[in-house]
Amino acid sequence: MTTATENKPRHPEKAHRPDQPVRRGKPEWLRVKAPTSPEYAATRKIMRDNNLVTVCEEAACPNVGECWAKGHATMMIMGDTCTRACAFCNVRTGMPGPLDALEPFNVAAAVRKLNLAHVVITSVDRDDLADGGARHFAAVICAVREANPATSIEVLTPDFLRKPGAIAQVVAARPDVYNHNLETVPRLYPSVRPGARYFTSLRLLQQVKEIDPAMFTKSGIMVGLGESREEVLQVMDDLRAADVDFLTIGQYLQPTAKHHPIDRFVTPDEFSALADAAYAKGFLMVSAAPLTRSSYHAGDDFARLRAARLAQLGH
Repeated sequence: MTTATENKPRHPEKAHRPDQPVRRGKPEWLRVKAPTSPEYAATRKIMRDNNLVTVCEEAACPNVGECWAKGHATMMIMGDTCTRACAFCNVRTGMPGPLDALEPFNVAAAVRKLNLAHVVITSVDRDDLADGGARHFAAVICAVREANPATSIEVLTPDFLRKPGAIAQVVAARPDVYNHNLETVPRLYPSVRPGARYFTSLRLLQQVKEIDPAMFTKSGIMVGLGESREEVLQVMDDLRAADVDFLTIGQYLQPTAKHHPIDRFVTPDEFSALADAAYAKGFLMVSAAPLTRSSYHAGDDFARLRAARLAQLGH
């Protein structure tokens, strides 16, 4: 059965744009197997049974087969429709429906059924809500923690642009990691992330540390959009000035011909060099590889992040 949402164009704002060039044939290091394992099917069933949306599916993540086979999934709360129209993103755009009051409990139940040691909770942008969905984020964090006290919680939030007090509300719910992605270099924002502001996103990460200096902060960017190495290094400097702990860097992959074109495929050696540069700048944790995404191996990375801080403190 198809829903009314499924019958609508996925990206109505892009429908009349000219097609962008699409690179045919991915290099070997970007090829992944189609998901077919029984464990993948079991994870998918838990998501469906609890009426949950995942960014793994909505954003067409290349790692979905690997992660779901291990019982790992990134919950995407507040619906499947985003009020922004970023040129890189495959998530549906338009006017979202009302929030689901049962969602915090459904997410908590799914985390329990999956027996997750670490969960990543993200969302669509909800510019239509007075608080951008901050209260709902906090409710989900609290429900997950109550039902799963041993599970560490990582949130990947929107920028809460022009939503005063929203960041503080999420921080007050005490997630273990607060992630907000810069996505790209400032020069490319008008074409890649036109609804957002680079320094608003940077300031969000800085504010999290001001409110709770002990909270881990994390941010990610894509490469292959047309940025220069010098611009990426400057983003690293900006993030370190905001005291961000963890940086992720991955290859941009174009969802459709209506999305921003791929400028180039960045080689694994280049990713290794970027990781070395980031560590030299003082990040506690860096994940830089072609298939790196914000929540890829997030649980293992959180354990390493926590160990790196303890080592830094001399414990």
